[in-house]
Amino acid sequence: MPDHKPGPPQDLPPHLQLIQMGRAFIVSRTVYVAAKLGLADKLASGPKSAAELAGQMHVHGPSLHRLMRTLASLGILTERTEQRFALTDLGAALKTGAPGSARSTVLYSGSPAAQSGWENLVYSVETGKPGFEKAQGVPVFDFLAQHPEEASQFSDMMIGLHQQEPPAVATAYDFSAFKTIADVGGATGNMLAAILSHHAEPRGILFDRPHVVRDAPALLSAKGVSHRVRIEAGSFFESVPVGADVYILSHIIHDWSEDQCLTILGHVRKAMNPAARLLIV
Repeated sequence: MPDHKPGPPQDLPPHLQLIQMGRAFIVSRTVYVAAKLGLADKLASGPKSAAELAGQMHVHGPSLHRLMRTLASLGILTERTEQRFALTDLGAALKTGAPGSARSTVLYSGSPAAQSGWENLVYSVETGKPGFEKAQGVPVFDFLAQHPEEASQFSDMMIGLHQQEPPAVATAYDFSAFKTIADVGGATGNMLAAILSHHAEPRGILFDRPHVVRDAPALLSAKGVSHRVRIEAGSFFESVPVGADVYILSHIIHDWSEDQCLTILGHVRKAMNPAARLLIV
């Protein structure tokens, strides 16, 4: 008799598919709580029970046990003997600093501020205006400038979401002919670091707002290119560094209105020398 495997979700009746979609937030909130509590870090040294962890984590033991059982049902943990739980490979990706920045992504996406924008999605559809601004009173990037922890999580999230792109860009385009590469709005320098790591000759300029480039030295040092990068703080709505041979705008243009995009591109054009190139990712 052939093995029977459960069918994919689309095999469910339509009403159950919709109910699953509507209740999917339960899974995301469960993973968020695990990230917020640093549970993967606590289990990094080996299996532990909720009773063993509750005191040091300052949480309610039975409730932590229920959380851990739920995480086991999601494949993030696995349950061993004596109600002890261990990390799976999936769960290990939730550790602080693990490749892919899953923990930072989950923490930012599930944060009260980020969630407040989605809670106002009806308002956005009705008005065409950002729900985040309605909830927080300021645009998202202004909010991040005022909240350093969330800003760092956002930068890490961008690295995790787009981690395949920098090495692909670095290999797909010949940067070797350029002396200076400017990454405009380049966050903490992940794209620039990938390019400089692949091409030994060029030097880089990393340009972004002050609260963003604050975290750049650590990343550039870890990538081994800090000695080849000049960090400049500023706003591309006011100006960009002059004189580079190639300018990169990676995941920038989609964020802004037509007029704002023209302002950004105008400042880049003004800063470029006649033979310079503009690359948009």
